[in-house]
Amino acid sequence: MGYELVDFEQAERGLLRVYIDFMAEDVEKGFITVEDCGKVSHQLTHVFTVENVNYSRLEISSPGLDRPLRKLSDYVRFAGQEVVVKLRLPMPGTSNRKTFQGILHEPVGEALSLEFEGKDGMAALDFTVADVDKARLVPKVDFRSRKA
Repeated sequence: MGYELVDFEQAERGLLRVYIDFMAEDVEKGFITVEDCGKVSHQLTHVFTVENVNYSRLEISSPGLDRPLRKLSDYVRFAGQEVVVKLRLPMPGTSNRKTFQGILHEPVGEALSLEFEGKDGMAALDFTVADVDKARLVPKVDFRSRKA
């Protein structure tokens, strides 16, 4: 359908939440709309009926401005953006720090890099997707560009 599954979760009382976004090559389409969520909801309702998926309520949503980064392709797509990365374990030379906020660099193969403000100025963190516990975009909102 032209959408990417970003995440899903099964919540209490049979609630199934599905987070979708446009595929990386369709980024010029902008943000996920209510109509996009409706199309996916309609399709998934039919698929889940055929596949006998047990749920009582289905919610389809965009991943939001603080979109999680899960796959290497997410890190490629959002290179140059500000992100918060929480590592599974501290990296050597980081004073036992596990959480970093900075600018994500373009991945080189499987190697990821984040430029962040350290004690002594700008520093770089080199890591892989396997090192990451959680990573999210830092929301950027510009209210000046909105028309009244």
